[in-house]
Amino acid sequence: MSGPGAGFEYPPKEVSWLKRDVLLFANSIGCTADELHFLFELHPDFAVFPTYPIILPFKTTSQEVIDFYASQAETPIPGVPKFDSRRVVDGQRLMTFHKPLPPTSEGRKFELRTKVIGVYDKGKAGSVVENQSDIVDKETGEVYASAVGSAFFVGQGNWGGPKGPATQNFPPPEGKKADAVVSHQTTAESALLYRLNGDYNPLHATPEPGQKMGFGGAIMHGLSSWNFACHGLLKAIGGSDPKNIREFQARFASPVKPGDKLVTEIWRTGEVKDGWEEIRFVTKVEGGKVCLSNGRALMKPVTKGQSKL
Repeated sequence: MSGPGAGFEYPPKEVSWLKRDVLLFANSIGCTADELHFLFELHPDFAVFPTYPIILPFKTTSQEVIDFYASQAETPIPGVPKFDSRRVVDGQRLMTFHKPLPPTSEGRKFELRTKVIGVYDKGKAGSVVENQSDIVDKETGEVYASAVGSAFFVGQGNWGGPKGPATQNFPPPEGKKADAVVSHQTTAESALLYRLNGDYNPLHATPEPGQKMGFGGAIMHGLSSWNFACHGLLKAIGGSDPKNIREFQARFASPVKPGDKLVTEIWRTGEVKDGWEEIRFVTKVEGGKVCLSNGRALMKPVTKGQSKL
């Protein structure tokens, strides 16, 4: 790590969650009644959906609505311009699942430890801030989940910073039919439900911020589409068993509007390392653009041949 801001560590933040938070999250990302282990707290195999930790940097310990703009501006990164969080969208996210979270944090202390990997100047288009965040048991030091993500600050470039490295691409296999295709129908209310997990960016609730950013109105959280896709992969390839996914990543390629239908094509690569097979996927708005590209996961498949949900 080198360059302005690189290596900066944010102050650790306590994070907490209740079973109710976990249930709400599973509902908001499309878990269905045949997956009661994510939706019913008395199920003998009740489990936290693996990607739930992605919400904790937004929620932290709060059970109340959060002022998104104020929370994002709390700790400026030294050595780089102060970016405007009213004009930010997601770039990409990679999450690694080390240990399953307990259904509630009650009785234990967990914290979020975040450091800056790099801050990149993309010229007129804007700037990218890339961070790594770990969810850690404060007492034991065990890391439960790690996320590497980038935020794109629209139109906030040209400050003389480094352009940043090229990102690694994970395209789908050429000429191969998808091994599974899954879909998720959003509604006009989908973003209004997902935000209750703790991600209260007004961009996803009211039209004005999106109009100012050129999106024409409110758009879905990039991370909601990311979570819809992970749920689709886990159900189609991993038998809805949270133990069957180790890593999940995607790049946010274009905005999704509430009401869009998302279609995810999934390919098994047959490349297995340490028992985990690399899976590739692409998510498109039905009849429209790719919205999640660079889709990759490490999984233990439980299905054979093709499946379609």
